[in-house]
Amino acid sequence: MTGQSLLAFLRSGSFTQKPHSEAISATIGALAQAALEVRKLTTQGALNAGFATSRGSENTDGDIQKDLDVVADGIFLEAMRHVPVALYGSEENTGAILIDPLKPLALAIDPLDGSSNIETNVSIGTIFSILPVTGDPKSDPEQSFLQQGTAQLAAGFFIYGPQLALVLTVGLGTRIFIHSSKYGDFIEAYDSVSIPQHASEFAINVSNYRHWEEPVRLYIDDCFAGAEGPREKDFNMRWIASLVADCYRILIRGGVFLYPADKRKGYGSGRIRLVYEANPIAFLVEQAHGAATDSINRILEIRPVTLHQRVPLIFGSKSKVERVARYHVDPEMISERAPLFGHRGLFRV
Repeated sequence: MTGQSLLAFLRSGSFTQKPHSEAISATIGALAQAALEVRKLTTQGALNAGFATSRGSENTDGDIQKDLDVVADGIFLEAMRHVPVALYGSEENTGAILIDPLKPLALAIDPLDGSSNIETNVSIGTIFSILPVTGDPKSDPEQSFLQQGTAQLAAGFFIYGPQLALVLTVGLGTRIFIHSSKYGDFIEAYDSVSIPQHASEFAINVSNYRHWEEPVRLYIDDCFAGAEGPREKDFNMRWIASLVADCYRILIRGGVFLYPADKRKGYGSGRIRLVYEANPIAFLVEQAHGAATDSINRILEIRPVTLHQRVPLIFGSKSKVERVARYHVDPEMISERAPLFGHRGLFRV
């Protein structure tokens, strides 16, 4: 065994000193068991009837629902009925679901992130955020989800890839657990993840180049210019189109991920959901000594207005995220670019 089990960590002295530690521990344990059920479904692939079938309906974000989206949502919701969770807020449901107003926790979740990749056998995952209940959950069940990300008690994601992994933070650093069939538990593989600061990789969907705002185009132009450009360094581009997979890679190898707002209809305020995607990812990344912004502002300090609010999301190695912000606010970033690239960058005519 390379490290302690998830159960041992949740029972450790450092964790049990935190508020609501028993409730958080029970909730994370239930999420882990539910993830095992979802894993079984995903490993069957196309052998499962309706595995990648679209339901013909849209979720709260306007995406076409897959049958497995709805099944996964049901699995996690049922699991939360047996632990100290009062409220359940999911991408697949219009509003927050009240489970038990006397319980102390609220769970925000994307039950199956990246489900558009199901039929192509690309890694998908489950993203979650655990918050304290605030106000009266009976009269205003959504209120608990409208807290800044700094209020999160725990956050993480499961990734259903070659390994079933849990990336987790309870505010004591970011840890990675890998499920072991031998031990029948999640076993700690990395006890203190620290995002490398000098990686030469960036992740962005370049097909949207023409829709980006100028600061994003300039940043990517300079990356593509390589050693001959103002960055004086060659870069590699990565884009898996699965948020959990891209985040996992950055936690291990460093780099920066960009999903900016752009000029397309429905993308002007970004596309990533703040409460149950951007906030937990930002919490994990910051606990691994990285940074996460909406291009300029710290993600964890944005106060949500609605459960399904969208934001741009930039995260990864701290110095790289800060540089992206400078392209948005510092005129000197334009002047320091080489003349060639000031007039004609890659992908521009």
